[in-house]
Amino acid sequence: MRKNSWLQKLLYGVMAVLGAYIMYKSGALLAACNQMQKKTEAGNVQQSAEDTAMRTWSLAYTAAVEGKKLSGWLSTWFGQVVPVLSYVAEEEGGQALAQSETEAEKESETATETQTGTVAQMQTETAAETQSGTAAKMQTETETQTAAEDDAIQEVSVGSIFSQALPLLTDFSYLVTNYYTVDEDTAADAELIDAEKLLGMDLSLEQDSSVPQILIYHTHSQEAFADSAEGEVGDTVVGMGEILADELRGYGYNVIHDTGVYDLVDGVLDRSAAYDYAREAIEAILEENPTIEVLIDLHRDGVEGDREDFVTEIDGEAVSRIMFFNGLSRNAGGEALTWLPNEYLTENLAFSLQLQVLANVEYPGFTRKIYLQAERYNLHLRARSLLIEAGTQLNTVEEEKNAMAPVANLIRQILE
Repeated sequence: MRKNSWLQKLLYGVMAVLGAYIMYKSGALLAACNQMQKKTEAGNVQQSAEDTAMRTWSLAYTAAVEGKKLSGWLSTWFGQVVPVLSYVAEEEGGQALAQSETEAEKESETATETQTGTVAQMQTETAAETQSGTAAKMQTETETQTAAEDDAIQEVSVGSIFSQALPLLTDFSYLVTNYYTVDEDTAADAELIDAEKLLGMDLSLEQDSSVPQILIYHTHSQEAFADSAEGEVGDTVVGMGEILADELRGYGYNVIHDTGVYDLVDGVLDRSAAYDYAREAIEAILEENPTIEVLIDLHRDGVEGDREDFVTEIDGEAVSRIMFFNGLSRNAGGEALTWLPNEYLTENLAFSLQLQVLANVEYPGFTRKIYLQAERYNLHLRARSLLIEAGTQLNTVEEEKNAMAPVANLIRQILE
C-alpha cells in the first residue's frame, strides 16, 4: 500500500511537470507569432485577463499583475502563462475571457466592417450616439455662444468707458477745458453740454445692409493735402470719403458716397454759399433714401502751426489727427439763432462727445478737441450728423488714408 502511494505521488508529479511544460511551450509558440506580438505590444493580452474572472481565480496572478511579490513558483508561472491562456480563450471564442470586450468595442468593429465611412467619420458618429447632439451642432452652438459673448463684451466695453469717464466729465469746467474748443462767436453752458445726458443717449442703429443708412458728402470738395497731385480726385478729401465709405461697408453698412461739388461756382472756388448748395443736394438724396440716418460731412481743416502737432501714430503708422465739429446755433451771448433752428442739437453733441471719449481710450492723441461754432452747418438734417475735419493742409495723403480706418471703427462702435 505504501509502495503504491509512493508511485502514485511520483506519477502525479510527472504529470504536473509535463502539463506545466506543455502549457509553457504552447504559450511560447503563441507569443512568437505576429498576431500575438501585436496584441502583447498593444497591452490587450494582459488587460483581457485582468477584466475577467481569472483575476480573482488566482491569487498568484492577481499579485503579479498588481506588481506585488508573491513567493513560490506558482506566482511566476501564472504571471507568464495566464495572459497566454487569455489570448487562447479569445481566439477560440469558447471561454469567459473572450467575452470581456466591451459592447462599445464590438459595435465599433461591426460598424467598421459594414459601413463605407472613414475611421474618423465612424468615431464621430459613435461619439454622437453617446453625447447630446452631433459634433457639428456642438461646434455651431459654441461659435454662436462665443459671438454672443463677444457682442456683450463690446457693449460692456463702450459703456464701461463712458462710466469711467463720467466722474471727471460731470465737472463742467473740466469737460470744456479738456474736451472742447469754444469759438469766441458762440457760448456753451452746463445745461447744453451735460456729459451725463450726452453719454447716456442711445445712438445705436439697427443694421440693415439692404437699404442705405449712411451718407458721406463733402461741402468743401476741393480740399487737398500737402502732397496731393493736382487734378487727382483720389488725393483730395473726396478720395478720403471713398476710403471711409469702403471701411464702413466692410462693417456691413450700406453707404452712399455723394461726390457732388458745392464749393465751385463757374469753375471758381467759392465757399460763401457752399453749405446752401450742399443742403439742397443732401435734402434731395434724403428724400429719395429716407432710410439714411447717419450723415457725415467730411472736411480737411486749414490751420497754422507745426506739422508735428497734427500727426500721430497708430499701430506703427503715421496718421493725421482729426477733429469733430459742432454748430450750436447760438451767438456769443448764448442766445439761440432762431433763423438756424436745429431740433437735433443735443443728439449732434452726444454723437461727437461719445466718439471723442471713445477715441481717447482706443486711440490716444488721435482726436483734437471738439470745436464748437455758432452756425448750424447742416447738422440739423439728421440726429446722427457729424462734421469731421480729417487732417489739415499740412498732412500727407498717406497720413489721411491711414486715418480713415480708425474713424470708421469709432463710428461703428457707437452705432452698434
